[in-house]
Order: sequence, then C-alpha cells, then structure tokens
Amino acid sequence: MKEKILSWGDDFTIRDSEERDVYRVKGKVFSLGDKLSFQNASGQQLAFIAQRLLAWGPTYEIQRGEEVLAVVKKKLFTFFKCQFTVDVPGPDDLMAQGDLLGHEYEFTRHGETVARVSKNWFTWSDTYGIDINDGEDEVLILCSAVVIDMACHEPNHHSD
Repeated sequence: MKEKILSWGDDFTIRDSEERDVYRVKGKVFSLGDKLSFQNASGQQLAFIAQRLLAWGPTYEIQRGEEVLAVVKKKLFTFFKCQFTVDVPGPDDLMAQGDLLGHEYEFTRHGETVARVSKNWFTWSDTYGIDINDGEDEVLILCSAVVIDMACHEPNHHSD
C-alpha cells in the first residue's frame, strides 16, 4: 500500500507482490471527517470508509454497498501499544494491535493471526507490506489498515 506524494486528500495505491495495481483508495477532499472510496484497479467502488464524527475516540465505518462491513474503533487508554477493534456482524470480530513507533500491526481473530502489516521506512511516501492469510476478506483487512494509518499516523489527526 503506497500513499501518493502529491495528491488531494488521502490517496493510496495497493499493489500485489508483482507490483501490479490491484486497488485504489481515493480520499474525499473538503469533507467533514475522513471519507474514502476503496476501489478496484478499474475504479469500481468495492467499499466506502467514513469517519463517525460523534464517537468517543477515532471510529470509522466500512460499508460494502448498503451493508456495514465493519466498524473500526481505536481503543482508548492502552499503554505502549495502539489497539483497534474491527467489529464485524456476527462473532468473527478482529483485533488489530501493534507498536506505534515501529509501525507494525497484526490482525487477530480469537487469538489467531490472520494478517500482518509492516511499514517500510526507506521510501519517500508511506509504504506498507500487508500479508493476509488465504481465505480472509482482503478488502476488510486492507480498509482496516488504511483506517489504522489515518487514526495513528496522519499529522492532521489528534488521536495519538
């Protein structure tokens, strides 16, 4: 996942291991709260991310069509580690946590790791490697990783 250096809003390109563009994330400029369109390489919207403005702590809703795919919320009052809940309908919620200074995250479900996110420090723009286990909802995990980045690392957010 790579953030564009010169762009309006929060724009990302997500490439596969062969460096082919697979997904794009387009930020909505001049909107109240963060709003992002998660698209395939052809520009078809697969999910929409919107910040909940009247929530206690950073909270984002991920929608697929008219359905809520997940609500991603930063846990408040955690020491040394940044933690998020990814509340999906049903019993399969995810927990995301990692080292804020190291920009390293793991997504777990019922104590089992389902994906890993790791930041590459040696690039001009923010670049992440994301390893997602087979059978997992790729769009859900990628959207959640974008939310975590916005909530923890963007200079215009006051949630650190």
